[in-house]
Amino acid sequence: MQAAFLHGIRDIRLGDLESPLREPGDVLLTVSAVGLCGSDLHYYLEGGIGAAQVRRPFVPGHEFAARLAEDRPDLGLAAGQLVAVDPARPCGHCEWCRRGHHNLCPDTVFAGAPPQNGALTEQITARPDQIFAVPERFTPTQTVMLEPLGVCIHAIDLAKPRLLETVALLGCGPIGLGILQLLKLSGVGRIWAIDPLDYRAALAGRLGADAVAPSYRAVLDDTDGRGADLVIEATNAPEGFQHAAEAAAIGGRVVLVGIPEGDRYTVEASLIRRKGLKIKTSRRMGSVYPRAIALVAGGRVDVDALVSHHFDLDQTAEAFATQADYRDHAVKSIVHPNGRENRPAGTGRA
Repeated sequence: MQAAFLHGIRDIRLGDLESPLREPGDVLLTVSAVGLCGSDLHYYLEGGIGAAQVRRPFVPGHEFAARLAEDRPDLGLAAGQLVAVDPARPCGHCEWCRRGHHNLCPDTVFAGAPPQNGALTEQITARPDQIFAVPERFTPTQTVMLEPLGVCIHAIDLAKPRLLETVALLGCGPIGLGILQLLKLSGVGRIWAIDPLDYRAALAGRLGADAVAPSYRAVLDDTDGRGADLVIEATNAPEGFQHAAEAAAIGGRVVLVGIPEGDRYTVEASLIRRKGLKIKTSRRMGSVYPRAIALVAGGRVDVDALVSHHFDLDQTAEAFATQADYRDHAVKSIVHPNGRENRPAGTGRA
């Protein structure tokens, strides 16, 4: 079957992939749609993230929706049914899994993280506990977006936003824009959405941010230097931690969600110490899919607003380049390995 392989930096090529091996109980899935994530772009632009390095060609893609390739009456699922898929297979028995922190399992097998092949192919397998049925009216695109929305939910769980407190959101990519919508639901006060790309900042304004600006300094200007009670950083910038610390009020809270280019943050130690900041880092997600599905089903979060481009599998190289280079006002690009559903015919931009 066909798959898109990442061979190295900015090197995506189509190739043949053997049919997926199935462990006992695994479900065979036909991939409907795959979202390109920020972590995929780090593999594409830098060749890896920390210890997860691209040492041989592999198939990326961990945000995906799929249809069952077979009836599974044991799971109450039928062939052709659309499902969301959690890309993580935690071990289930380590110290962190036993504590309920599956997202921190050091032995997780994660689809689309090298060397594990992901979903940019025609078919894939998953364990039953990775699969979540979605309402019939859900589109593949909405179903794909449940994974990044899950990351946003986990970040909000860590942030614990408080009624009417001020919030600075640094970064208005898909994760930042998802977090923004959850912040609005939480009842916080003024929200500043910060992004140097004006079209992304403008989208944040349409989704409910009270103020948008290209720099975190707007937060300080608007508060006479005080800063925000809560700062959520969702950028890919090495200076993102520093900017979050500067935007935070004394005694404030900072949640780091983004992955910095070069796998390094630069931050002034005395700044975070003297402000007495409470700092958390966000890693993937916990058990959040039921909440993500309910939020989209109830119209409380608009994930369609975050999707800007659609591509076929043979356009995967173009999809990565479009997303990485912010071409054509890219926000979130979706690849459809088996053809497109629920959208007009055509290529490229939706």
